[in-house]
Amino acid sequence: FLHWVVPFELLRKCVPTNLNLDSFDGNCYISLVAFTMEKISPKYLPSVGYVSDFDEINVRTYIDKDGKKGVYFLNIEAGKTISAFIAKAISGLPYEKAKINRTEKSYNSNNLKKGFRLNTEFEIKEVVSDKTELDKWLTERYCLYLSQENKLYRYDIHHKEWEIKKVNIKSLSVNYKIGEIDLNNREPNLTHYSE
Repeated sequence: FLHWVVPFELLRKCVPTNLNLDSFDGNCYISLVAFTMEKISPKYLPSVGYVSDFDEINVRTYIDKDGKKGVYFLNIEAGKTISAFIAKAISGLPYEKAKINRTEKSYNSNNLKKGFRLNTEFEIKEVVSDKTELDKWLTERYCLYLSQENKLYRYDIHHKEWEIKKVNIKSLSVNYKIGEIDLNNREPNLTHYSE
């Protein structure tokens, strides 16, 4: 996870008006989350490796809708064309294809359509044994919101609380511009790693 504090007024322009932006100590956040999905499938259907396992990057912000805290995706990318197509068709989420290459200590992505890029090398450090309230606020969200054709959808997500680790960012190049929010060459305010 890479987290940036962003101005409320710029973020408000990127999020549907039927969603309330959540803030922590008066700050709104955008997070870039790069990870690998594994064994993903619709309910009651088996997972199929070449579709169900794929690298993903999402750029999210934080929502509090009627007391239910969740996330809203400003951008979402998958490393496989077929996975992006199926995930978009089934969920309605705006998945796009990006060229993604992940190793144990690096993550590189290029979304040719939008010119979005992430190149990072990192070193995983020790477990965060005493999570701060901000750590929990940023990482423990159990639903996501989708606004489509003036309708609001909520997808509930179930998982155990994530163990998070400190991470040393050895190199980082980010090129994501969403609306007036430009993450290019901005150091994140906070970083996390989770297995």
